[in-house]
Amino acid sequence: MAPAPTNPQTPDDDPEDYVGLDARTAEQRARDRGWSTVRTLPPDAVITMEYLFGRLNFTVEDGVVTRSWKG
Repeated sequence: MAPAPTNPQTPDDDPEDYVGLDARTAEQRARDRGWSTVRTLPPDAVITMEYLFGRLNFTVEDGVVTRSWKG
């Protein structure tokens, strides 16, 4: 039987810190702070709900982050 997966740590970072930043700055800051994946989405995008450790999601409207969340 395969070993149970371990859950890696996500960066100790508050997603709310990204709201209001322009998308390019927010993505660079997230990568600098250790997020392995940064996903930028338009408002009301249809997405799957799987949780991916190390991923930070942004909703971007008119080039500005309006929402940010882990996974």
